[in-house]
Amino acid sequence: MYRGKEGMWSWIFHRVTGVGVLLFLLIHIIDTMLVHWGPTVYNRVVAIYRHPVFRVGEVALVAAVLFHALNGIRITLIDFWPVTTRYHRQMFYIVIALFLLGMIPATYLMLRPLLAGT
Repeated sequence: MYRGKEGMWSWIFHRVTGVGVLLFLLIHIIDTMLVHWGPTVYNRVVAIYRHPVFRVGEVALVAAVLFHALNGIRITLIDFWPVTTRYHRQMFYIVIALFLLGMIPATYLMLRPLLAGT
């Protein structure tokens, strides 16, 4: 029985983050398109983004972009230099470490206004 390890998790996270970024881009295109209906409509829709839930959503977006980019570099290295397949497990953990090193301060900075109550 296949017990999926780092390779499986890497594959799943890469697909999920890719779909998440794609959904964000589609929403962004739609909300930018609202400019054609005038500034009132556009400003009303964009004002929704000031809600705290969207701040947390922005953190999730940054996390998705960061993981997808780092894992994409890992995949590119494996594709162009097949000898690196021997190190795919270590490379996965390096991606996770770099992801955490980037996301911990980013999350703090992005959520600081929410935590401070402003």
